Amino acid sequence: MQRANGFFVNYQTLLSRMITSRHSCSKLFIGGLCYDTNEPVLKHAFEQHGEIIEVKVICDHKSGKSKGYGFVKFTSETAASKALKEMDGQLLDGRNIRISYAHKE
Repeated sequence: MQRANGFFVNYQTLLSRMITSRHSCSKLFIGGLCYDTNEPVLKHAFEQHGEIIEVKVICDHKSGKSKGYGFVKFTSETAASKALKEMDGQLLDGRNIRISYAHKE
């Protein structure tokens, strides 16, 4: 523990909390999607892991075609964590998808 501005600070605990909070999120980034994968298909693939708030496949604004990635937002961090662990690297529409926590912009 270090003393800073009259307060005792346990930097190891502080760092641990920062790392945990940075990776705690209910929104997942889904990469490597087949260009034919749409939002209903993506929702169906992930809804077994928990209640979903939103599913979004990102499309080109001119052509309307998928860019090959999207997002799935769950009602809880627990459901998102479970989906990430169980779905990362799995096949969806013939492609191995990559999953990570979505970062705030």
